[in-house]
Amino acid sequence: MRKEKSEMLFHEIYGSYYNVIAAVLSEAVNGTLEDRKIRKIIQEKAFDESILNIPDKLVGGNWHLLTEDYETPLMGEPKIHLTMLQKRWLKSILLDPRIKLFQPDDDGLKDLEPLFSPEMVVYYDQNRDGDPYTEPIYVENFRSVLEAIHSGQWIDISYETARGKKAHYICHPKSIEYSQKDDKFRVRISLDLDRPETDRVLNISRIIACNEIMDDRDMESCRDKSNPKLLSAGIQKRSLTLEVTDERNGLERILLHFSHLEKETKKLDSQLYRLKLVYDASDETEMLIRILSFGPKIKVIEPEDFIVKIRERLLKQQTTLTEK
Repeated sequence: MRKEKSEMLFHEIYGSYYNVIAAVLSEAVNGTLEDRKIRKIIQEKAFDESILNIPDKLVGGNWHLLTEDYETPLMGEPKIHLTMLQKRWLKSILLDPRIKLFQPDDDGLKDLEPLFSPEMVVYYDQNRDGDPYTEPIYVENFRSVLEAIHSGQWIDISYETARGKKAHYICHPKSIEYSQKDDKFRVRISLDLDRPETDRVLNISRIIACNEIMDDRDMESCRDKSNPKLLSAGIQKRSLTLEVTDERNGLERILLHFSHLEKETKKLDSQLYRLKLVYDASDETEMLIRILSFGPKIKVIEPEDFIVKIRERLLKQQTTLTEK
């Protein structure tokens, strides 16, 4: 019988320990290695207990890779080359339209056959109205936001709210977030860097236009045509405290669902957790719907007015079902 050769995608040679040793030996090849630097590399790249084992094995151990003077018999820096299987896997990942938004470098992968196509991946428990990742306007706005984050520029955003109203923001984009549950990208913006309470989160798919502000004159011009109430008033934040029963990975699903929100989690016992969420007051109706979608896995603890609204919605649903 012919024995087929198998190849591992995630081999131990690409693990943290090998990367630590490679970093240490690279310093030795360049003549810049010392005891303090060894310990710093290990602390940054490996696990805590590694600092007790790796230095002894490198110096005077059975690895014979370093001398007591921190010199090495290696003639050049150690390099780990990708296998063909790994390159094909990377090619598959780079085909994802979400990854393409970041314009990754695919040098050396263009002529390779991917290991799988995006159509082969099935996502469970995910909304079907995800962002239009390939539409030219969406791509342009996404990359404008991303560039502004990297360059630290202020931007002028025209936006359509969930209720169909037009809004205008002169803002500083701080970070981009992705919700796997909703399959959407969001950008966290600041209307005033000295006032964190003005921060809010916008769906990138609702951005109509996005322009960089190049200088102070452009800033004043944009402010003149913007909504002064929007710029001066702080975005009202509300907090919501929940008790979550962790059955069938319930906690993981809930944390994933609310990944775009500021949160605090505290373990109460083996299966019970307390979760505090911070959200924009304008999104309260959406929060009600989302909380109810998890059924008995979630119990609202506070605030009281939110509990009242939950009860009202449940009674309304019960009445509707009874009438039918």
